[in-house]
Amino acid sequence: MHSDIQDTATAPAMLWIGRVMSGLVVAFLIFDGGIKLAPLSVVTETMQQLGYSASPELARGLGVMTLAIALLYALPRTSILGAILLTGLLGGAMATHLRVGSPLFSHLFFGLYLGLLAWGGLYLRDTKLRRMIPLRAET
Repeated sequence: MHSDIQDTATAPAMLWIGRVMSGLVVAFLIFDGGIKLAPLSVVTETMQQLGYSASPELARGLGVMTLAIALLYALPRTSILGAILLTGLLGGAMATHLRVGSPLFSHLFFGLYLGLLAWGGLYLRDTKLRRMIPLRAET
């Protein structure tokens, strides 16, 4: 008997788990983008510690970009584009943390954790993506 991740008995559970995972990612991105729009002093101070300008304009630009990516990821029609752009954003954040010597598991790998959560959630909620990248049990 052939079994794969698209088994109809697990489809509703997969969809809801994927929505929850994606919802956590979107909630984080909205929070992150929102504090950059303000921009709170913790944002500009952290940007300076990471080697960037403490400019409120730069922080706001990053906030707008983060919120736009969150919107693209959240909308089913543009979710794959959003996930691709999010991967780029997270890669840049990881490179920044690597460059300044941030702690490995709490700072550097946070982008990896968020990316895995984003793509995992999208994979579980998007049947077209699962068809493009099937996971199959060995027979």
